[in-house]
Amino acid sequence: MTVDALLVGKPAPFRGSDYSAIAKTAVTGPVRIGWGGLEGDQVADPIHHGGWDKAIHLYPQDHYAWWRDRKPGHPLLDAPGAFGENIAARGMTEETICLGDRFTLGSAIVEVSHGRQPCWKLDHRFGARDIMATIVKTGCCGLYFRVIREGEAQAGERMALLDRPLPDWPIARVFRLLIGGGHKADRDAVAQLADMPVLAEAWRDRAWHLAA
Repeated sequence: MTVDALLVGKPAPFRGSDYSAIAKTAVTGPVRIGWGGLEGDQVADPIHHGGWDKAIHLYPQDHYAWWRDRKPGHPLLDAPGAFGENIAARGMTEETICLGDRFTLGSAIVEVSHGRQPCWKLDHRFGARDIMATIVKTGCCGLYFRVIREGEAQAGERMALLDRPLPDWPIARVFRLLIGGGHKADRDAVAQLADMPVLAEAWRDRAWHLAA
């Protein structure tokens, strides 16, 4: 994958009394990558965002052309960051990135922990009522990394795949099973996910409940 931009954000007023750091700004030059993600990036809701399993959010820029066709002229889609991503990268999508994949990110190493479950904040950010539902339907969800080795990275670099322990588990499949309703047709697969330590804890809990 080629990194088009690395982005960070800070909590800001969002809706009513709600705050969010979903609006992120591209970083110029190298950025430090620690266990908690990109230096300078913050979260407004640490219960649902951030932490070991959600250190860094990637959204494939490969989807942007499709979104522009669906939302013509929307200013958020003129530049990376529309979906609150920390990494704006192209070359691979949820269909080809698998759970547990390890990539270089500059001198850091990151590991795919789970897909991004959309919430109401995307609808509010776009001023539309169908963004969250469209992501659930299409699986164009983006994904999260945990940091395996700290380091430094910058835009323009490539993310190289180092290891793929679970080639049968692309993020698109995991998302369909746990978020998109696919658990009803394949409870055995969901039960397998519940026993995968590499899957983020929140999604393992979800898999356990869906399998039961």
